[in-house]
Amino acid sequence: MKTSSPASGGSRFPRRGFLRDLLAALAVAIGFSAFIYVDRFGLPHIAAVESLLALGAYYGLLTASRRTVLLAGFFIGLLWFYWIGFSFRYYGFPWAVPLIGLFFGFVYLLYFGILALSTRPYVRALLLFALTFLAPFGFNWMVPELPLLFTVFGFDKWQFALILAALALFATLKNRWRYAALLLLAGAVAPAYTPPPMPPLKIKLVQTRLPQAQKWLPSMQEAIVADNFRQIDDAAAEGYDLVVLPESAFPLFLNMRPDLIAQLYRRSNEIAIVTGALLFEEGNNYNVTYFFHRNRMRIAKKTVLVPFGEYIPLPHWIGHWINDLVFGGASDYIAAKRPTDFVVDDVPFRSAVCYEATCEPLYRDNPRYMIAVSNNAWFTPSIEPTLQKLLMRYYARRHRTIVFHSANAAGTGVVK
Repeated sequence: MKTSSPASGGSRFPRRGFLRDLLAALAVAIGFSAFIYVDRFGLPHIAAVESLLALGAYYGLLTASRRTVLLAGFFIGLLWFYWIGFSFRYYGFPWAVPLIGLFFGFVYLLYFGILALSTRPYVRALLLFALTFLAPFGFNWMVPELPLLFTVFGFDKWQFALILAALALFATLKNRWRYAALLLLAGAVAPAYTPPPMPPLKIKLVQTRLPQAQKWLPSMQEAIVADNFRQIDDAAAEGYDLVVLPESAFPLFLNMRPDLIAQLYRRSNEIAIVTGALLFEEGNNYNVTYFFHRNRMRIAKKTVLVPFGEYIPLPHWIGHWINDLVFGGASDYIAAKRPTDFVVDDVPFRSAVCYEATCEPLYRDNPRYMIAVSNNAWFTPSIEPTLQKLLMRYYARRHRTIVFHSANAAGTGVVK
């Protein structure tokens, strides 16, 4: 009788096992991420198809081998966050772009790898539900229930829990009653969403297309400021009640420029103005939104800062080192304690700057309307503006909020 040597047929089976797990992991990651790319490329969202993809991805995470779950987490991290390192191009570290992408792949390998602590579907369901409350390094853009956004199901916590319970029971039971467990899915089906009414105002959302490499050049400042005033004047001439310019549309410390503030005051008698800019106050830097209306000014400071963008969520000694190495010694921005609301003709708007519009704290008290401003030029071209929009839609629908979003590069529009 012939036997297999390690160098012959016997060594092929481990490789086959790895290939099987690799393909299964890719299938789970694609099912978990497809809705982002469907939206990014302007393809139609088909609820039945996306429902099956989401359920298949969740079922795979609950039942697949430990190795498949780990690999799926890695691929999900890449598919969702390959773009995060793009901002390093503007700090003189283009070589770091792929490394940052791989780093986030490994972060989410560990994140979803928590499920691999058990092979029991019901334990994994509990762990996956628990992950919805976990944000590594304070970065909350991984929302496990987000793949349900365009499905027939709702995406509130209780509905997600019901879906996981149905899939876990189906995987655990080994008799004909397992199919009865799928009836729980019916409880998670949501009626068609009806957004709140639009405000009784005519609102112009300005989308600028200024490359990040040019935005902060001193030589570009005069032209940028002139274009901002042109956008405001055009909106006023067109009969708009409110014009919204993107984050840092004025790429300067606006409170240090009384000449520009005087011009904005004058124009605010014709049209309400919201614009992003910087604020220098008591030795601190703030990324803020300025609001001008009827010769008055109000400033909204950010309450939620971008991890690794506006602050370093690490111990002070290493955060100080990263600030020196990557950001040229720039200090962390300072956050306000509570969000700010602007009022235009008795209509209140919650103010949000970029990352804030994708964070739960800004939606507390269920604001009816929100004005969000962003600068997405850091990450274009990529799926970042798409993922940002989908996250805003997720929170907007959970809190019945309409978001008016003005962005540089990509992403301008009304989200509801």
